[in-house]
Amino acid sequence: MEIKNVTESFAALSQETRLEAFRLLVRHEPEGLPAGEVARQLAVPHNTMSAHLSVLSRAGWIVSRRQGRSIIYRANLGHMQKTLNFLARDCCAGHPEVCEPFLTAFNECSIDEG
Repeated sequence: MEIKNVTESFAALSQETRLEAFRLLVRHEPEGLPAGEVARQLAVPHNTMSAHLSVLSRAGWIVSRRQGRSIIYRANLGHMQKTLNFLARDCCAGHPEVCEPFLTAFNECSIDEG
């Protein structure tokens, strides 16, 4: 993962509604939630939520699939792991004993690339 990708990823999460949406989707793994339900639970207008979900999707934090007339969104835990691993490895370069607890925790997550 390149630093440009990481900064773009974190930029997508740097807005409160988007961060809340991502956290909500993580809590609803692996089934995900329809876009309308994300908007309802966060008390955000549907069109505004759609724009936020688009930003998260372009940054790689979420994935979507069509299910009938609904679009189901899921957290992309693989992207989260890659991003956090990049950060931990970069910050801990040369000191593996500092990184080990973080990397172990990240690697224990069940990863589904979606």
